Amino acid sequence: MMRVAGFLDNSLVNGVGIRSVVFVSGCNHNCDGCHNKEMQDYNYGDEVEIDEIFERIKSNVPLISGVTFSGGEPFDSAKELAILADKVKNIGLNLWCYTGYTYEEILYSDDEAKINLLNKIDVLVDGKFDKNLTENVPKYVGSSNQRIIDVEKSVYEKRVIEVIL
Repeated sequence: MMRVAGFLDNSLVNGVGIRSVVFVSGCNHNCDGCHNKEMQDYNYGDEVEIDEIFERIKSNVPLISGVTFSGGEPFDSAKELAILADKVKNIGLNLWCYTGYTYEEILYSDDEAKINLLNKIDVLVDGKFDKNLTENVPKYVGSSNQRIIDVEKSVYEKRVIEVIL
C-alpha cells in the first residue's frame, strides 16, 4: 500500500512522450509557490495497493511510453515506489521522477531505500522549486535551478550528466 495524491492516465507535460503520472502524498520541502501544495500533506489522498496502480498503468499501454513519479515528494515514498518501478521497468516503460532533493543528496544519503529508487529511474528532475527562477526555464522543469539528469549515465560516469532535449 502507498498513499497516492493523484494519478494521470496520460500527460504530455511530465516528461518526454505520453506518460502516466503517479502523484504521491507528502513533502517536507515546502517550496514557496509549490503548484501541488495540498499534496504536501502526508495524509492527503488515498491508500492504494501498488498492484492496483500498476494495473492502471498497464491499461494505458501502448498509448504511453513511460511513467513519471511526482508529488508530493516521491523519495519520501521510496520503498513503495521502488516496487512499482520494478514492475514498470519490466514491461519496458521508461521512468522519470521529480524530486525536491538534489541528485547528490540522494546518492550520498544513508537511506538505502532512496538510493535503490534512484537506481531504477531513467531521468531525474532534481532540486527544490524556486519561484524566483521561473523565467526562461527549459521544458519539463519549474525553475532554472532544477536539472534534468540521465541517471544511468551519471552513475556510470560518476558525475551529473544532464539530458539534452
